[in-house]
Amino acid sequence: MIRENVTKTGCNESKSADASDFVTLLRRRGIVREPEHLTVQAPVLETQGTTILAFKFADGVLVAGDRRATMGNVVMYERTEKVFEVDRHSVMAIAGSFGAAWETARTLQHSFQFYRRSQLQEMSVEGKVRALAKLLRDNLGMVLQGVGVVVPLFATYDTASSDPAKVFFYDAMGAHFEATDFAASGSGGPAVRSILYYENAWGPTPLREMDTKSAITTALRALDTAAEADTATGGVDRLGKIFPIVKILDQAGVTTVPHRELAALFQGGDQS
Repeated sequence: MIRENVTKTGCNESKSADASDFVTLLRRRGIVREPEHLTVQAPVLETQGTTILAFKFADGVLVAGDRRATMGNVVMYERTEKVFEVDRHSVMAIAGSFGAAWETARTLQHSFQFYRRSQLQEMSVEGKVRALAKLLRDNLGMVLQGVGVVVPLFATYDTASSDPAKVFFYDAMGAHFEATDFAASGSGGPAVRSILYYENAWGPTPLREMDTKSAITTALRALDTAAEADTATGGVDRLGKIFPIVKILDQAGVTTVPHRELAALFQGGDQS
């Protein structure tokens, strides 16, 4: 009976749809219906991390990230780590899905370590940048499903280069770009980029000419300002005495700025 019905109405249906697609024709006539549970997708709430920044200054590269992790409109944790040392001269900062980002950072660490031990030399900067890009491309399947999005920053100090300070930013599909002076990512990224652009173009000292203390103070102020407009950014928690993670890359390697130094510089900035 279905075949007869389709035969009689095939000419009319072909005017509005492709009658050669038998399943589509049955759906249009209501003979076949999709199960309701397939059309309803429950939202997946992920733990997300923002905001991160990196910029070049007189002594190398500064990379910083706030400490807040969120799930939707809920603050999950206020002391997260978003800036990871992946080798002696490279740092990865993460924004986006924490689960995917942490796994990406760990895989990158092992990849660099394996290359160094097997080849008895450091991986080139180009190799490091593309290794991270490949991990992001491998994660594209999750991204297309709406979960697992990671938009990191990668900074390294290439001692063999005439311009050793390097900062790269990525999109979720693995496209990478080298920043001239600074980069930022995460929900507070637009505010941070505006602040760094202002400091670089109109401030008393361009970013590349700042000393270490000035660079740290600028990073703290940028994250604290971003937190005023973006609830997902933790900034500086004065009451809880929680400060962003700040790492410095220079010829000596990677250095984590201690909490007491961050507090002293930020309080000094407040007093001024």
